[in-house]
Amino acid sequence: MSDSRLIKRRTLAKKACEDGRVYVDGQRAKASKNIRAGQRIEIDFFSKSLEVEVLDIPKGNVKKQEAINLYKVLKEKTKRTGFL
Repeated sequence: MSDSRLIKRRTLAKKACEDGRVYVDGQRAKASKNIRAGQRIEIDFFSKSLEVEVLDIPKGNVKKQEAINLYKVLKEKTKRTGFL
């Protein structure tokens, strides 16, 4: 997830998995889960939820401009925050 820039750092991706905020094909994902092209990833951020389809898995470092080509956004929902 860090190569695709869906989550900025590996430590944050690992924490999101441990907290149960990442699902792969509808099942809760562990940080060690191998991801393949065609799979769907759902991530529950604090301010939004995101569902993407994996299009490609990089074999090395990825430039920022190329990272967006690794996945297709299927759903993106902003969460309302506030006390009222």
